[in-house]
Amino acid sequence: MKLLIVESPSKAKTIEKYLDGAYTVRASVGHVRDLPKSNKDAIDIEGGFIPRYEISKGKEKVVHELKSLGEKATEIMLATDPDREGEAISWHLKELLNEDKKIKAPIKRATFHEITKDAVEEALKNPRDIDQNLVKAQEARRVLDRLVGYDLSGIIWKKVRYGLSAGRVQSPALRIIMEREREIRAFIPEQYWVLEGLWETSKKNKIALSCIEEPRKKEEVDRILELGNKPARNASHNDAGGENWVIKDLKSSEQKRQPRPPFTTSTLQQTASTRLGFSPSRTMQVAQKLYESGFISYMRTDSTNLSAQAQKQIISLVEKQWGKEYAEIHFYKTKSKNAQEAHEAIRPTHIDQLTAGSTEEQKKLYRLIWERAISSQMSDAKLLKTKITANIESDTIPDFTANGSRVLFPGWLAVDTGARGEDVELPEVKIGEKLDLIELNSTEKATEPPNRYTEAGLVKELESRDIGRPSTYASIMKTIEDRGYVRKEGRTLFPTDTGDVVSSFLENNFTNYISDTFTAEMEDELDDISNGKRDYVKTLKDFYTPFQKEVKEKEKLAKATNMGEAPSDILCPKCESSMIVKLSRGGKFYSCSKYPECDGARTIEGLVLEGPKETGEICPTCGSKKGKNGGGKLVIREGRFGTFISCSRYPKCKFIKQDEEEIKKKMTDITCPVCNKGKMMERRGRFGIFYSCSNYPDCKNAIKAKPTGNICEYCGSLMMDGTKTIPERCSNKMCKNHNPHKLDGNLKSNK
Repeated sequence: MKLLIVESPSKAKTIEKYLDGAYTVRASVGHVRDLPKSNKDAIDIEGGFIPRYEISKGKEKVVHELKSLGEKATEIMLATDPDREGEAISWHLKELLNEDKKIKAPIKRATFHEITKDAVEEALKNPRDIDQNLVKAQEARRVLDRLVGYDLSGIIWKKVRYGLSAGRVQSPALRIIMEREREIRAFIPEQYWVLEGLWETSKKNKIALSCIEEPRKKEEVDRILELGNKPARNASHNDAGGENWVIKDLKSSEQKRQPRPPFTTSTLQQTASTRLGFSPSRTMQVAQKLYESGFISYMRTDSTNLSAQAQKQIISLVEKQWGKEYAEIHFYKTKSKNAQEAHEAIRPTHIDQLTAGSTEEQKKLYRLIWERAISSQMSDAKLLKTKITANIESDTIPDFTANGSRVLFPGWLAVDTGARGEDVELPEVKIGEKLDLIELNSTEKATEPPNRYTEAGLVKELESRDIGRPSTYASIMKTIEDRGYVRKEGRTLFPTDTGDVVSSFLENNFTNYISDTFTAEMEDELDDISNGKRDYVKTLKDFYTPFQKEVKEKEKLAKATNMGEAPSDILCPKCESSMIVKLSRGGKFYSCSKYPECDGARTIEGLVLEGPKETGEICPTCGSKKGKNGGGKLVIREGRFGTFISCSRYPKCKFIKQDEEEIKKKMTDITCPVCNKGKMMERRGRFGIFYSCSNYPDCKNAIKAKPTGNICEYCGSLMMDGTKTIPERCSNKMCKNHNPHKLDGNLKSNK
């Protein structure tokens, strides 16, 4: 038996169809190992930045199955995606398989950029060893992101607010958004007028013209209207002495529009956003499905190359469908200096397939990819650009103009119709021809600040600054939105108060580490590791030594609670003192400048904020402690699950008072088998009801359903309520007694 391992079940299903039983195909379902969530034991910095990997939660069953199949295999082929991430997954799989001494089969790596029968079979005929440089580059990125994220997030927790985070690439992206927001805030609008009108030609055709200048003064506007309207008034009074509107100039020129390159990851995300309204993450999810189904080539690429075979197929299709004059081979220069030239741009795997996909989203995105790939190998479009200029005969006012274009030969625009735009057809006129004014109007306007970024705009900006890589753009967008640093209205990204505060703190205190230059140079260094030009340990050491020193120095900073003074007319509702701006989980608010002596607060709109009410009780955990702020008092708070009583010093003290009657109702008489001290009791969390030890947080034992009181005969864990078909099952999900229908063996004690 030959075993072939990929990442995705749908990819496995597609490949299995092509191999006719020659291989048993299984999926790792993404990464099988990762750094532990706790940073304490995640990386051995002193030993040379050695990551301590562990099997990802929930992947134990997958690993067990792959090892079992590996023991029976005569050949093992790792066919994960052809990039750093895919190479790393293959390496992790090989490391885990090599742990099993019963596995004797050779383990090889196979890569292909499209999931077609020919591509897969060719890759399997030419396997290779795992590329350790690519693995090291991915490992360096993962370790670097953990070190930066952990240390920066830690100091933000201490100096700004608990629970916030920062990252090596997400923070520069947030900084870019905030820089634009500050430009908008500082913008001072200027008044101007738009002058436009409608005329009739000698052949009775209508033509719209607008003033090429934007007058700033009302007197100038009135003067232009006065002089511009004079011919119309004279004409209405049959006064032949008035001057006329005439065509002053007429310019026509033939221009060529070259086709656009086939899609890279970045340009696909941008175009799908503007044309289809897809977010970058949605685009990548849909593209992943198309790739795994064998419809498009690999969708994580920064190359604009097409293979010679693909070019030949496209040219053949174009000549057949539109004619030889529409076909033209083009080669495009890839923008990224570190692009993998051996890779291809995103293209259909079957050029003559006009539609593909099982959902409307997949069909739309496939069509977009198909049009871009086909049109990239077509002739230039030829357009006739025309500019008409008119004025009154005395030429004493600014010129009025109209611009238009007409397609002489569509070329590639015959396929990529979305790139054409709207052609403005202008009537046929000649220089010196008189025009009859129908109406002339002025509209008062004001200059506008620069636009906020859309997701497509931010992707383009990140790419232009060489921040991140195509495969990371979607996750960057998702992260800053999930963290609550930006909110999306339509397609526009608005920074939140929290995003503003976090970015300002990082800009003021860690400027170098979130700058364009530093971030781009670090990306280049990671690329150099993948090319074998840089050493892993030296690269990380050169970064982390000064970074860690700077983080420690910032520990001396005072807590960043004061975000500025409130307006002078905003006074404390309790003591009428001045107020300052602070940040809470809900955003900015006004706090009394005398806090903690006075806890008066207002919303940013000026409304009085009522704080938690004291019960009159001292916190039993920290109330007797002495210190700068004294001990805590118990207060009544509102939470997601109703009213509760807790310490006023949260989050420093996490004491929560339990209602005795409620505790009695929720407490079972079943002793916790982990600590043998507490009892299992009902609790409610974000995913609903569960049962955990009453001795929490000292004991964190928890199970998903109500315990029955019985002990599992296989692993010694608590038995709990099951389903209709399995009335009682083990609470240890790795035990075969947890789900007898699906899981077999691989017992693991919960003791």
